[in-house]
Amino acid sequence: MELWDRDTIDLVGPASLIISKRGEGRMTFIAVEVWIDYRIVTRDGLPAIEFSFQGMDEGDEVSGRAWAVLEGDKLRGRFFFHMGDDSSFAAERFRHRKSHN
Repeated sequence: MELWDRDTIDLVGPASLIISKRGEGRMTFIAVEVWIDYRIVTRDGLPAIEFSFQGMDEGDEVSGRAWAVLEGDKLRGRFFFHMGDDSSFAAERFRHRKSHN
């Protein structure tokens, strides 16, 4: 994110963007926790998502919109808080490792 450094982004816990196949998901960073509603689109010939979000930032209600383009296993995009900050962001796919217990 262009507005904050890594330590700030992960202040409360690891920053994450989780999307399900049902067009919904969750985004967390700093003290922000929001739920997203996304649509699959194409931007500049690449697969992408556009989404709205709403949730909480340090106990205050927040909402906004965002977009992200898929480039390999990375999403690159920009989010916009309603009447507030906006920032670019990049997210890398996290793959769960199966344990053999």
